[in-house]
Amino acid sequence: MKHLALVGIALTLGASTAMAQSGRAQRGLTFAQTNCAQCHAIGRFGDSPIPEAPPFRTLHTRYPIEDLAEAFAEGITTGHPSMPQFQLDPAQINDLLAYLQSIQG
Repeated sequence: MKHLALVGIALTLGASTAMAQSGRAQRGLTFAQTNCAQCHAIGRFGDSPIPEAPPFRTLHTRYPIEDLAEAFAEGITTGHPSMPQFQLDPAQINDLLAYLQSIQG
């Protein structure tokens, strides 16, 4: 009986972790829609509105996604000429990384 209770607790914790990750990814999508979609393809399909702006789903081929956290915190100052400089707070970084990880092909 204790074993079943432990399994139930583990399943509940796993589901809540997945839901939290899903919430972070959803907030990351909202951030990307607001701040990035005018230049980058932010979904699993489609071309970027600005050809020089890489689709988000392909970023893992250029950079380890986890390594982008530092760039987001310090401010991205690269990319295409019209890319704005911006800095994200820690919650925004976690949200955007969760979203990016969710769409990598």
